[in-house]
Amino acid sequence: MMAAVDTEALIDVWRRLLTDPRKSWVLFEHGTCVVLTASEGDLAEQATEILRKFGPAHAGSSAGDFSVIDVRDVEGWVVTGHHHDVLTYVGPDEPHDRSEIAAGLSGRSKRHRDGTELRAVHVEDKRASADLA
Repeated sequence: MMAAVDTEALIDVWRRLLTDPRKSWVLFEHGTCVVLTASEGDLAEQATEILRKFGPAHAGSSAGDFSVIDVRDVEGWVVTGHHHDVLTYVGPDEPHDRSEIAAGLSGRSKRHRDGTELRAVHVEDKRASADLA
């Protein structure tokens, strides 16, 4: 059984990691974040469509591949997949084994859940601040 997700803590993590004032992003329930470089219309809807296509993991295909980034600004890892704007955060207490492979598998599993359940929990809309820059 997975532990309850602390949405506010995840929002804080992604705010510290994604500092570009021109990029909006949408956070999904299990820690997957979709960064939107061309923010138009309904951001949650745009991110949901990206995650619907690039979130589910399929073993033996590029959808099952992942890379692990050991981040500096927060404890834990960011796991990437086959779309460079779909990122999943894995906290330091999540994998029992603190190896990169365990973190990657945990992140891929979380991305898969987010990509099939598709529940956006937060939208960080940076369009107004980008217009001021």
